Amino acid sequence: MCGRYAASRSPDDLVVEFEAVRADGQAALPADYNVAPTKDVHVVRWKKERDPEGLPTGGGHRELRVVRWGLVPSWAKDVSVGNRLLNARVESLTEKPAFKKAAASRRCLVPADGWYEWAKRLDAPGKQPYYVTPQDGSVLAFAGLWEVWGRGDDRLYTCTIVTSPAVGALTEIHERMPLVLPPDRWAAWLDPQREDVAELAAPTPPEVVEMLELRPVGTTVNNVANNGPELVARAETVSAPADQPALF
Repeated sequence: MCGRYAASRSPDDLVVEFEAVRADGQAALPADYNVAPTKDVHVVRWKKERDPEGLPTGGGHRELRVVRWGLVPSWAKDVSVGNRLLNARVESLTEKPAFKKAAASRRCLVPADGWYEWAKRLDAPGKQPYYVTPQDGSVLAFAGLWEVWGRGDDRLYTCTIVTSPAVGALTEIHERMPLVLPPDRWAAWLDPQREDVAELAAPTPPEVVEMLELRPVGTTVNNVANNGPELVARAETVSAPADQPALF
């Protein structure tokens, strides 16, 4: 699953990284090292261009937009349903009513520095948090879905993060992971004309997983009220997860 992640890059950096244009009239989100469900987050989506009369021109571009984490389908009676739709399992993208239409044509990328997972401890009660991040400091792009709920000025844009079975060493801390897409798969995932969802949602390549660091961090991250770069600092004296071989 993906229930917490870090996103510190500025909108200016993200539009360059993803070759996108910022949505009009949106304030920049601050760096957040403890992104939690229902917070506002950045996504990159494909925006269809329209003429002055509001008709589609056939063109489009990548747009960096601020949305709320927790998908609210257009048919939902109220926005509270989003509190339960934080993740979308890749196995049911084309079947579950809440995700089916979005998976077909409203896919997005969710930029991140890394994400957190919790594993049972060998040496003490409770769980040890790990921060999963690229060794080279590059940006991650989680596969996501977006939706819009309501009309006019009251429209609410929301998203969910697609999850898949864990790959490689990541299985040592959790059975699932966000579906991480390498740059060469970004364009296809965003293309609303592509309907082959199963192919688009293929597992994260092993070579991408091999470049990730599984970093033990302090338990300060457990409290969503805590924030700051110190949350991703390595905790030096940590045992391996329960019933698993050492990671370090």
